Amino acid sequence: MILEPAKVAIRRRITDLFNDAAKGERPILRRADALFATDSVAWRVNGDIVTMMIGGVSGLLLQMLHPAVLAGVWDHSDFRSDMHGRLRRTAKFIAVTTYDHAENGIAAIDRVRGIHDRIGGVLPDGTPYRVSDPALLAWVHVTEAISFLNAWIRYAEPDMPVGDQDRYFAEMAVVAERLGADPVPRDRAAAEALIRSMRPPLRADARTREVAQLVLNQSVGAAVTDAASGVIMQAGVDLLPDWAQRMHSLKTPPPPVVRAGARALARTLAWAFDGSPNREVWPPEVTVWPRA
Repeated sequence: MILEPAKVAIRRRITDLFNDAAKGERPILRRADALFATDSVAWRVNGDIVTMMIGGVSGLLLQMLHPAVLAGVWDHSDFRSDMHGRLRRTAKFIAVTTYDHAENGIAAIDRVRGIHDRIGGVLPDGTPYRVSDPALLAWVHVTEAISFLNAWIRYAEPDMPVGDQDRYFAEMAVVAERLGADPVPRDRAAAEALIRSMRPPLRADARTREVAQLVLNQSVGAAVTDAASGVIMQAGVDLLPDWAQRMHSLKTPPPPVVRAGARALARTLAWAFDGSPNREVWPPEVTVWPRA
């Protein structure tokens, strides 16, 4: 096909964004023996590049409104020098726990929990915090899950049944509970209620604004890639609840403009990845990337 080289070039650029070639990283194979079944809602939602990036940005902006989450990033992360690496590791965690062999997914969860168990500190007001605090982990989980799901609904499946939305939370609860989160919502109503209940301690200050700007203004490569990233960032802000946008004091172009750009980007990447090995389901005996 005449356009096949263009599709391959786009796939290669996206692969490089999410995988550190210097470390020998390759995309995660979708495996029939994954933690979630191939017909799960998690497989459907977590595999779309554009909606997951939009949801990831929105989720990060929500998470950092919690003082203890922000402190964990501020005190124990290399976000200033390697925000791209931090986002890449988050994307890899989602891919491994959703699509890789179930044992690899569980091992990834346990590694993250082990890291959380060792991290803590003191907030600027003197309040101690632990990253392993179950309620804190619940906030991180619910904001991430609802952001991924909301991005999917807005840009991929506007008529998604509520029952499927509830299934998504029930499935993702498997990861959250093993990480030590509590409470963990198992349907959309419980997720929204948890977010409402955790709003009182949320804050936005100078540190919040600094981290948010590093997320939103990072450069990820060539001009064309940065332009696409800009679309993702605007769509992530647009996806935030109105109250969170106000707390961050963030504005975007008019929503129709932002959403049209995000939909165009989603269509382009869906076209590029049509026929890619990333979209196939591989049997247990396939353990390495099968072809270039």
